[in-house]
Amino acid sequence: MNAVRVERDALGQWEVPADAYWGIHTARARRNFEISGTPISRHPALVAALAEVKLAAATVNAAHGLIDPLIGRAIVAACRRIIAGELHDHFVVDVIQGGAGTSSNMNANEVIANAALEALGIARGRYDVVHPIDHVNRSQSTNDVYPTAIRLATVRALRRLAPELTALAASFEDRGDAFAGIRKIGRTQLQDAVPMSLGDEFTAFAAAISEDLRRLEETVPLLLECSLGGTAIGTGVTADAAYRGDIVAALAAASDLPVTPAAHLFEASWDTSAFLQTSSLLRRIAVKLSKISSDLRLLSSGPQTGLGEIRLPAQQAGSSIMPGKVNPVIPEAMNQVAFAVMGADVTIGIAAESGQLQLNAFEPVIAHSLLQAIEWLTNGVRMLRERCVDGIRAREETLERNISVAVGAVTALVPAIGYEAAARAAHQSLATGESLVDAVVAHAGIDRDEVAQLLAAAR
Repeated sequence: MNAVRVERDALGQWEVPADAYWGIHTARARRNFEISGTPISRHPALVAALAEVKLAAATVNAAHGLIDPLIGRAIVAACRRIIAGELHDHFVVDVIQGGAGTSSNMNANEVIANAALEALGIARGRYDVVHPIDHVNRSQSTNDVYPTAIRLATVRALRRLAPELTALAASFEDRGDAFAGIRKIGRTQLQDAVPMSLGDEFTAFAAAISEDLRRLEETVPLLLECSLGGTAIGTGVTADAAYRGDIVAALAAASDLPVTPAAHLFEASWDTSAFLQTSSLLRRIAVKLSKISSDLRLLSSGPQTGLGEIRLPAQQAGSSIMPGKVNPVIPEAMNQVAFAVMGADVTIGIAAESGQLQLNAFEPVIAHSLLQAIEWLTNGVRMLRERCVDGIRAREETLERNISVAVGAVTALVPAIGYEAAARAAHQSLATGESLVDAVVAHAGIDRDEVAQLLAAAR
């Protein structure tokens, strides 16, 4: 039989595994919220951010005599272990939970309290020495701890996404430079349009991604507005004035992030618009990446009977029945990541709108959806670059053949021969199969050499 310890709360008692760092509040939450099967440890940045908040609080509480300095040092030591990546497997409550994040906050309080007891050489569960609420949660409420931790975790996650987007933009730029001299026909409404270069197509992908990198940078200061010190609904109840004056600076030191105090703590206790704005930006990025991925699939389609203008790196056999078939699996996977991010944005929008009065109870699903979206995007963008974009090659013979017969090139002759003559020549070429040059000569009254010179200049 496994060893247990008995813990008690206002609702009664519970047997907790003796070796668990979590306690009775976490145990109740594990029973209540058997939903996704995904514990909050799935988001290590969130776990570390909770520990950073608790470290800052313990530092300020001890400095102002609100907790015993010895206990404060033990809490700080426990928090440093978690920030370093230890004990994350003891953060076991489900990412989806009622209570506006209280279960996540209590999971952190209990793990930190028991790790602090361990640092003091005292058995786990001795909350008469280090208490999860009276000491670890001193001067705090879930109302200010949990959203602050989500903000820190989101900023950290965005800082992992940004370099991947930068690298992907650079990869598209590199392919664009390599394809700069390769002419092709552009398309609108999937119909032949006018000549362009394959390089222009790829540098446009780079520019689209680079635009969103700038937007990412702009959202970070909003995320770093911190409501710590507001405790329950922004009142500051149970938080000493000295604590409230120092806690944001202490968090900045603990997290090494330039957090700033929220301008209005009552507003900050319920307003989730920073998460909504971030999610909307992720959706914007996802939409662009999905469009680009679909373009890559279309441009590489066939390759014999489709467009077949580019060749994607072959990554795996494409069929269990058709020999030689290779599918565009990497862009397809990126499409699916993008779909999930768009869906997460819908969830976050509904959750942000559904908060009532002085608190938003739905921040757990916001946190999970937001952090998962960023993680999936980060991994998907890396995959797209490493396993697809870096290895894309042009099929120059196909591109040259297409542009040589495309009537869209006649658009470049409009200034010289007029729209009506150009339109008649294009229709004749399409209807009869004769060359564009012959059709222009017939309808525009200029000789073959002049037509050829004008078309060559346009290409």
